[in-house]
Amino acid sequence: MSVFSYDKDADGIVTITMNMTGPVNCMNQEYRDAMGQTVARLEQEAGLSGVVITSAKKVFFAGGDLNELLAFRKGDEATFMRMLDGMKEQFRRLEKLPVPVVAAINGAALGGGFELCLACNYRIALDSKAVQIGLPEVSLGLLPGGGGIVRTVNLVGLEKALPFLFEGKKVGAQEALVAGLIHEVVSDIEQLLPRAKAWLLHNRDNPVVAAQPWDQKGYKIPGGRAGTPALAQLIAAAPPMLRRKTRGLLPAPEQILDCAIEAARLDFDTALRIESRGLTYLVGTPEAKNQITTFFFQMNKLNGGESRPKGVAKSMVKKVGVLGAGMMGQGIAYVSAVAGIEVVLKDMSIDAAEKGKAYSEKLLAKQVQQGRMDEAKKAAVLSLITASAADSDLAGCDLIIETVFENIEVKKKVTAQSEHYLVEGGVFGSNTSSLPISQLAEAASKPENFIGIHFFSPVDKMPLVEIICGEKTSEETLAKAFDYALQIRKTPIVVNDSLAFFTSRTFGTYLDEGVRLLHEGNHPQLIDNLGKAVGMPLGPLAVHDEVSLELSRKAAETWKQMGMLDRFGEQKVFREVINTLISDFGRAGRHHGGGFYEYAEDGSKSIWAKLFELYYRPDQQIADVDIKDRLLFRQVIETLKCLQENVLRTVADGNIGSIMGIGAPVWTGGFIQFVNTYGAERFVARCRELAAKYGERFEPPTIVVEKAETGELFA
Repeated sequence: MSVFSYDKDADGIVTITMNMTGPVNCMNQEYRDAMGQTVARLEQEAGLSGVVITSAKKVFFAGGDLNELLAFRKGDEATFMRMLDGMKEQFRRLEKLPVPVVAAINGAALGGGFELCLACNYRIALDSKAVQIGLPEVSLGLLPGGGGIVRTVNLVGLEKALPFLFEGKKVGAQEALVAGLIHEVVSDIEQLLPRAKAWLLHNRDNPVVAAQPWDQKGYKIPGGRAGTPALAQLIAAAPPMLRRKTRGLLPAPEQILDCAIEAARLDFDTALRIESRGLTYLVGTPEAKNQITTFFFQMNKLNGGESRPKGVAKSMVKKVGVLGAGMMGQGIAYVSAVAGIEVVLKDMSIDAAEKGKAYSEKLLAKQVQQGRMDEAKKAAVLSLITASAADSDLAGCDLIIETVFENIEVKKKVTAQSEHYLVEGGVFGSNTSSLPISQLAEAASKPENFIGIHFFSPVDKMPLVEIICGEKTSEETLAKAFDYALQIRKTPIVVNDSLAFFTSRTFGTYLDEGVRLLHEGNHPQLIDNLGKAVGMPLGPLAVHDEVSLELSRKAAETWKQMGMLDRFGEQKVFREVINTLISDFGRAGRHHGGGFYEYAEDGSKSIWAKLFELYYRPDQQIADVDIKDRLLFRQVIETLKCLQENVLRTVADGNIGSIMGIGAPVWTGGFIQFVNTYGAERFVARCRELAAKYGERFEPPTIVVEKAETGELFA
């Protein structure tokens, strides 16, 4: 009971203050023991008039213990179900007390934390940015298994519940109030407990408030039960819509939909049992283990500074210079200004610079239109961006980032011209996507202050920044670049120098394999469809059109000049196809009039007809599973090579980087984590099968062969 303080006042109100071992309250064995004892004591308490549940920590309740869930193995199903049943029984006993229970929510109540709140009769939350309310389990491959689905559907109805369950939507106190998830909001932390007690005293003689709505005779679910005509269309349309979104690769949303419909169809306690079975199934799936490992544990490590040099004081960028006001430069200027940083957006002409600044104005105006920002805030952000054509405006910058044309000599030239405007100890960053940082740093007078800061397009939407350390990059410079990434609310991964680094190098294998499959005679639409069937956002030919074939051609030219054209294996077929499409037919990509696809004015697209004449062979027979594995395994193999060659510093960098920067399928948990649940031994065997059929590029790297021999995981 020491982790749950139990205080009864003169009015008969018991306040339970959760203060569990560790930094947050979570739903582990310590919690289950404490809650069991607490409920039993409340059931025996004489003169009880009400109960308040609150937290001594900044977070109200953080949810389930994910270490417990990761430890789940096949054969543990019965034990896990008993644990769930016991926890749910505690909730049911809590909400069936003869007196009402109030949740006084002083911090984030997510997942199991909000499920605890739902088991209370009344929910009051502090109106603070620290308070977030929701059921985000779906993002970890799970479902709310503590009654979250059943109670939310019964509380607000099936239709309104689905966004919170499907999307893992998290909301603040005011939005939760409007949605009907909580009953009241207070503006001051000092008001929270007094207001909770005041509500209890006001309702002490009202027997109705002591019973949950779903336990009251005649209660009707808002919007009706599953059998009503009003919900028939929703229930019929939901499965195919969901399948289009998940492509059948994510079992959690499908289980959530099933449980939610059953919650609107069955009696309350039977629906709880169905929900428990759903979670028991999901917790044993590789998808859940992958998502928990990467999106919780590894993501928290990266955002917590795992890759940041220790012992270096934290820094804040006050003024950043952005060289080049094109697509990348204007995006960097925007995210920097939104973070409160003074920006000098410089281009060759003031017109080009002003055009780049207009991009920020457009994005901010859209936010104003949507009610997410007012005109004063918009003006304040825009005032931080100075459009310029003068080098002298860069004076006083503590960070300069060049985003100019991907040519090593051009980049070296702007570095030499601009570096001396930095303050003492300032950092010069290159937004190159592939050129070696150590070579670019040769133009800098202080190469120790030079670093790669690789953004992804569009910068305002893409959450990742790839930080690349050159041979002479100092720990202080790395720390400053890392702090800047966090300052502009991006997730940083840190890699070592190499041609194309990690993300571009790995992504390039996806494009290359797509072109190889086309050259072999496979139907281009089949290639793209199977790329999406694996879980990639777009097929390799479609995404190649988006990034442009011209960019691939120019990169090849640059690498040829550097003597590194075939650095990652023979690319003769790739270059041949790209050069044919560009030189012979002017097909350089979507923004150059078309590439593998034709693009209509209405936004639709279709395969360029000439492509069939050039490459398609109807007699070509490759199994769909081989095409899918070729597109996926090429990227996984390249990621493992990056880890083996110390381009990747950590497994977490590889997993988060592949998801956020490359678009690795969510179900894999990232390209390295995929091997853990696929099985290293099985992976090696499949690689060798593919290598025997399609070439040595599929030979498994030594690092995974060793894991297969020892039975170890990539951790």
